[in-house]
Amino acid sequence: MLSRTADHLFWMSRYTERAENTARMLDVNYQTSLLPQSDAVALVGWQGLLSISELLPSYKEKHGDIKVAEVMDFMVKDESNPSSIMSCLSAARENARAVRGTLTTEVWETLNTTWLEVKRMIKSGEFERDPAQFFEWVKFRSHLSRGVTVGTMLMDEALYFMRLGTFLERADNTARLVDVKFHAVQSDFYGNASGKDQEYDFYHWSAILRSVSGFEVYRKVYRDVIKPERVAELLILRADMPRSLHASLNEVVNNLSMVANDANSETHRRAGKLCSELKYGRIDEILATGLHAYLTQFLDRINDLGAHISQEYLVPSAG
Repeated sequence: MLSRTADHLFWMSRYTERAENTARMLDVNYQTSLLPQSDAVALVGWQGLLSISELLPSYKEKHGDIKVAEVMDFMVKDESNPSSIMSCLSAARENARAVRGTLTTEVWETLNTTWLEVKRMIKSGEFERDPAQFFEWVKFRSHLSRGVTVGTMLMDEALYFMRLGTFLERADNTARLVDVKFHAVQSDFYGNASGKDQEYDFYHWSAILRSVSGFEVYRKVYRDVIKPERVAELLILRADMPRSLHASLNEVVNNLSMVANDANSETHRRAGKLCSELKYGRIDEILATGLHAYLTQFLDRINDLGAHISQEYLVPSAG
């Protein structure tokens, strides 16, 4: 496969996944903001959301103080923000258009319809009227895109590069989410919360789980009250949790093995090493050495892995 084509397919899937992840985080923050809480607590939540995406400086440069309506607009409609939902869906569609002949009609029509429909919804004010319903729609269109891709695309390199983009983006986002959210409630690990704080924490941890469709999964796996260390274990180490770091890296390694010309390539080796560390890791060891330090290192390695994928498979060779 031409590296230029692989590049478009890889980034098409990354942007689609990024739009969904942004919708998930916005939805959780919006739902949490409806709970009784102080303005200061609510502000921390919205600031954390911008921090997850590394957009706090660019937001403040454009808008100054953090205000809910402006953060929502910045993360949904602002096309000068490359990580906004509109920007991501536009970029996904443009990448798809560039490789229209490689995609099935169903995949192209799904992505194209999503872009046309989101423009209509934004223009008609549907987002402002019911943000929660809009976020659900974005998530649904992402699910639909993945389902149509797996259900109609030939199982060849095109599909593998699309899957690579999806799961590399998912691993990156889940790591950012866990890092920022746990950092915000670090004191929970020391068990000194009052009854009222514990009640708030339940909603907080529930919201984190719901943002990755993990609330029902948590109940099924642990059958117990929500505990921070178990939330961390579920989202980092459980291979059977679809949006966990371990599950995402399993998919990255599997799809890399399908496109690798040489099984001993440096990219494949690095992905395999990171995956094996998740497979044999223990949450108590991770927490003992520091969750923030662990996740920061993980994000560095994911970025490094993305760079190696680009160098080895995606960037057109000179000449």
